[in-house]
Amino acid sequence: MQTVLVVEDSKLLRTNSERILRKAGYLVVTAVDGLEALTVTRESRPDLILLDMMLPKLDGPSVLQALKADPMTAPIPVVVVTGLSQKNEEKLLKAGAAAFVEKGSLLDNEQSLLDTIKKTLEGRAA
Repeated sequence: MQTVLVVEDSKLLRTNSERILRKAGYLVVTAVDGLEALTVTRESRPDLILLDMMLPKLDGPSVLQALKADPMTAPIPVVVVTGLSQKNEEKLLKAGAAAFVEKGSLLDNEQSLLDTIKKTLEGRAA
């Protein structure tokens, strides 16, 4: 079973993402801030990270940078969750993001989220 780390400070979005992913057969671990995300990543070694950009303690871009700078966590694909993905897409791709999910899809387009995760994980296996 593949593991997805959901890094989201909004309880509603975190809980909804967990429900969607568990229903689809993923094992889910969570973190509520950027510092916890780094710790949980090193402890659980997830197959994929769903990373919010606006986080307390350490923001999403800083978490992404730290993950990609660490040889232990660098290979883990990171799917960025943001309402501003198109605006920052080029910058975040250069920083190591594998894909993007609009925040709205966490609430109203479950299939879009699952398709992005599946495609990203398949790309990793290729």
